[in-house]
Amino acid sequence: MYDIISAIVLGLLEGLTEFLPVSSTGHLILAGHLLGFEGKAADTFKIVIQLGAVLAVFVLYFKRYMDMLKNLLKFDFSDKNKLNAIHLVLAMIPALVVYLVFKDVIKNELFGPGPVLIGLVVGGVLMIVAARAKRRVTAEESDNITYRQAFGIGMFQCLALWPGFSRSGSTISGGLLLGTSQKAAADFTFMISVPVMLGATVLDMYDSREYLTADDMTLFVIGFIAAFVVAMIAVVTFLNLIKRLKLEWFALYRFVLAIVFYLFLM
Repeated sequence: MYDIISAIVLGLLEGLTEFLPVSSTGHLILAGHLLGFEGKAADTFKIVIQLGAVLAVFVLYFKRYMDMLKNLLKFDFSDKNKLNAIHLVLAMIPALVVYLVFKDVIKNELFGPGPVLIGLVVGGVLMIVAARAKRRVTAEESDNITYRQAFGIGMFQCLALWPGFSRSGSTISGGLLLGTSQKAAADFTFMISVPVMLGATVLDMYDSREYLTADDMTLFVIGFIAAFVVAMIAVVTFLNLIKRLKLEWFALYRFVLAIVFYLFLM
């Protein structure tokens, strides 16, 4: 029964934090540590529930993905004022390369409470710097993002490979520093999340395939559903919040979270 409760808690936490700039991976590592839900099977569970969050964004952005797919099949990239598959590929490449090269180092050295706390603080500082940088906005909407900006945002996404930095926090900060509006950066972050997270999740699940047992299937399904439902709500809510809530508030939350967990864990 305790494992089921842990699965629900972690599923809800994944769905709520995956697309907020507060680091879902960091929250899951810290929460798993507190719940005593750790080990290889627990790590595999955390990978599986990410698929629930990925599916939520795919459903919400389904029409835009289908439009991109149609243009890709036609090799039609003529509209420079509209996001296309090239933008997504450019944003994916940097983090994919870094992940494939340093995957073992990342998993063995960074997936623990200590590195997460550092990532929360440093990532929060980055968000404050980005929010206060007075850059001229050249992309008010995500469709106005250039190929250069897309690749630059992808470079910032590499920071998210350090648990605690937050993928959305890193990419939104990168977007602000590269001349996008906060809303455009958030929207683009959600768009690139599906191929990026799907690719990383599939690779991780393949590496952890021996722990995908029928005995744990109930926990996986519960966590998956919880993450999917909450992520659907969280994405819509965040897109509304990002229009009027400054990035510094999320940075402040990260600092408070880091302090609380430091006092509790250390």
